[in-house]
Amino acid sequence: MQQNKTITDRDNVLFEAGIKLGALYHQFTGSPVNLRTVDSLEIAIQESISVQPCVEDIKVSINRDMISSKLNSEYGYCELEGRMLDVRITANFKSAKADVSLAFDTELDYPLMKIEKIY
Repeated sequence: MQQNKTITDRDNVLFEAGIKLGALYHQFTGSPVNLRTVDSLEIAIQESISVQPCVEDIKVSINRDMISSKLNSEYGYCELEGRMLDVRITANFKSAKADVSLAFDTELDYPLMKIEKIY
């Protein structure tokens, strides 16, 4: 097995940022939500992820139109889906910083996680 080159701060910040997005997605999708509770769910997601190492900033937005269209008329709520999330995270690790996102890509019909910018 060939030994890898030195792992950089850039490598680590991108790894950490990806872990945050993946953890957020799998932790919170399926959560019950309606129009009355969506604000508090956005805050809960932000506060939960913000305490993790390397997170400098996080903004979470949940698409209210999608919630409205999915509401179960009998019980008045739906489950949070990945396609409803728009998340922006700025992560830092030592000398490196990165902006990453999770947003629904209509062309791919998929909640796509991306690197937006590396500092």
